[in-house]
Amino acid sequence: MDSSTAEFTRQWTAALPKVAAFIGSMVFDITDRDDVLQDCAVAAMTSYDRYDPARPFPAWVIGVARNQVRLYLRRKSNDPHTFDEDALDSLVAAFSRIRPEQEQKLAHLEHCINKLDDKARHLCELRYTHDLKPAAIAKQLNITPNTTAKSLQRIREQLRACLDKTSLSPS
Repeated sequence: MDSSTAEFTRQWTAALPKVAAFIGSMVFDITDRDDVLQDCAVAAMTSYDRYDPARPFPAWVIGVARNQVRLYLRRKSNDPHTFDEDALDSLVAAFSRIRPEQEQKLAHLEHCINKLDDKARHLCELRYTHDLKPAAIAKQLNITPNTTAKSLQRIREQLRACLDKTSLSPS
C-alpha cells in the first residue's frame, strides 16, 4: 500500500462516522444509504489526489458526499421524501460546523452504549433508533409503559454517569 492510500484510509476511517451521519440524514432507505456511502468512499479515494491537505479532511469529504447524495437524489427525483438543493446545502453547512470535541463526545457515547447490557441496548435501539414511544415499546416487549419509562430513565442515568467518567479521564 502506498503512502497516499494509507493516509486516505486513515483519514477516511476517522471521518466515516460523520460522513455516514451526513448521508443518513438525507437517505432514509438503509440499502440506499449503504450504497451512497460506498459510492462516496470510491469517489473520495479516486479524487484524493485533488484534496488540499490545508483544508480539514472531514469538510472536504462531506463535499464529496454531498455530490454523491445529489446524484442519488436525482435518480430518486420522483420520490416525495427527498431533499431539495437548499435543504442539502443547509445540512452540509450544519455538518461542517460539528467540532472535533463534539465528535469526541459522540465517540464516548458510543463507547458507553457498548458497555450497556443487551436488554438496555435493545431498549435504546427501540426508543432512539426506531423512535418508538415508551407505550409502543411496552406493548412490543409485553411490559408496562411505566416499567419501560423507568428503565429508559435508569439507562440514561447510566449513560450520563459513564460520559461524565469518560470525560474526566485523560484521552
